[in-house]
Amino acid sequence: MRTGVITQKVGMTRLFLEDGRHVPVTVLKLDGCQVTGTRTTEKDGYTAVQLGIGSIKTKRLTKADRGRFAKVEIEPKRKLVEFRVDGDKLLDVGDTVLADHFVAGQRVDVTGITIGRGFTGAMKRWNFRGLEASHGVSISHRSLGGTGGRQDPGKTFKNKKMHGHYGTDRVTTQNLEVAKVDVERGLIMVRGAVPGHKGGWVMVRDAVKRPPKDAKSPGSVKKADKANGTAPAEASESKAEG
Repeated sequence: MRTGVITQKVGMTRLFLEDGRHVPVTVLKLDGCQVTGTRTTEKDGYTAVQLGIGSIKTKRLTKADRGRFAKVEIEPKRKLVEFRVDGDKLLDVGDTVLADHFVAGQRVDVTGITIGRGFTGAMKRWNFRGLEASHGVSISHRSLGGTGGRQDPGKTFKNKKMHGHYGTDRVTTQNLEVAKVDVERGLIMVRGAVPGHKGGWVMVRDAVKRPPKDAKSPGSVKKADKANGTAPAEASESKAEG
């Protein structure tokens, strides 16, 4: 199991195929996704890679975060996420993951926070059909109907689908297809429904149900420059197939 990546949702566009057909895609930007830490079985009880993305002013960090980034000699990151990996798929601190970590045609699982829609009714929130448009129904066409039982149980059970706050939930969409990868601009174009609003953070992983066959292992990275904790100007060769 390889590490995933943190991307930022740019928006949607379309790609034209060789046969003239066009497919809608969501553009995800992978800019400066850097390894900020590792977890090992000997020290932490599990193996994982911590990635960071996005810039943030030092004054906005806590003293603990300042010390953590200073210790590994990496510029502070705005968003941090851990990805569980196999022991032989660990990356070095300071490595930058490139867009060709994924290949066109492979399947991925994407995770993000859905768009918030505020307080909504049951029809919009749960796709209820509502009541009849005539035949004695007055004013309550978009109501959800009955919500409880009779004297027994005499209450409405918890988790009943009702009106309320809709959105801002963590959602994972599985088996989306990577349509194209642009390494120079750090773009990953995914065909399918990607949760979240424009500018939101989206985590992309290899599909659990349909693992890749041609993806680089442990990943496509640009090696860190130990002098200043940043990647060198030229990209290094990806690590050998594991």
